Amino acid sequence: MQLFWRKDVTGLAHSRRDFKSITHLNTKIAHKKKKTSCIKEEQGAYSVNGSTPHHPLRFIDLFCGIGGFRYAFESVGAKCVFSSDWDKYSQITYEANFGHKPVGDIHSVAVADIPEHDILCGGFPCQPFSLAGVSKKNSLGRKHGFDDEKQGNLFFSIADILDYHKPEAFVLENVKNLKSHDGGRTFKVIHETLTEALGYQVYYKVIDAIGLVPQHRERIFLVGFKTPRYFEFPKFPAKGPKLASILDKEVDPKYTLTPKLWEYLQNYAKKHAAAGNGFGFGKVDGTMTARTLSARYHKDGSEILIDQGSGRIPRRLTPRECARLMGYPESHKIPVSDTQAYRQFGNSVVMPVVAKIAQEVVAALSRPVGFTPELHLTSAESKISIALPAHSKNVVYKQKLKRTN
Repeated sequence: MQLFWRKDVTGLAHSRRDFKSITHLNTKIAHKKKKTSCIKEEQGAYSVNGSTPHHPLRFIDLFCGIGGFRYAFESVGAKCVFSSDWDKYSQITYEANFGHKPVGDIHSVAVADIPEHDILCGGFPCQPFSLAGVSKKNSLGRKHGFDDEKQGNLFFSIADILDYHKPEAFVLENVKNLKSHDGGRTFKVIHETLTEALGYQVYYKVIDAIGLVPQHRERIFLVGFKTPRYFEFPKFPAKGPKLASILDKEVDPKYTLTPKLWEYLQNYAKKHAAAGNGFGFGKVDGTMTARTLSARYHKDGSEILIDQGSGRIPRRLTPRECARLMGYPESHKIPVSDTQAYRQFGNSVVMPVVAKIAQEVVAALSRPVGFTPELHLTSAESKISIALPAHSKNVVYKQKLKRTN
């Protein structure tokens, strides 16, 4: 099958007919060859396949937000050589924590000007594909998905970079709804672009962060390798910490809802409950886990309200508590207003989830190409163990094995 993509809003991204005719499309991409001036981070040595184990792998941090991917990949020894995000407040936070101001709009950077790298990381904007984002855009009569003129076609910027630089691996993140958006056609285009047009071996999985942080947060991760490699997503605990682990004991009264807002939220919940809808606030205490923190949390905090005891109005999380809820270290600086901080954490990845994935990606790149783990067949009766090449482990063989002399 042959594919092509276009970064302008009149091509593939804006015609549903293209989903049906995609098998007839061209594979060529037009890259910007013109050199532009941009800020690059210091480049370091790198390694793939363990050829130079004393030098770190290099990665680029696209749509970097406040640095969730960077924290994660640096925690496993990789080195960031380029970062990009268009939001000026995210740039402020990123620079405060990493000492580098990200390049702005990725469209303003020539693909050739992006440094060579081994791993491309990117949590491309999710609003065009999220359930909440699609619902809001529909209510306002706006386009969503690839038809979102501002954010919907940013995946194709990633495709351009992958095609030009051909990094050995990538890790992409988006909302769970990406897989089902537009009847599955959106994900089909993304998957076929990565595999058939760009030649990557792709693994993907929806992961809930609930085993690592006290928040139900499902996100889809796509991991790709230019050279086919064995890879398994890490295992995550089914249950994790409770909210008490991230809550402060003393909180500024300004985070308590006003009586007027609290009354409005209660009436709003009653109204929708009577209509059979599930809309309402999420009131929790330290023994519980939270709903998904969203970028709109600054508006009313309704998805995660902290119970302050009988007869008391609940409160919002503080920005520092949001940082913990997303798995950020205590050393993470928050140099922006509460409103901007809520937006930033609501748009962020859960850092410990990405760190575990990063560990497996680096491990995959360090193994020889063609590596296959052993399948261990164990006889429950005779306790004989046989190792065979396979993609699964710890299979118990129920029948008694014959001994050979």
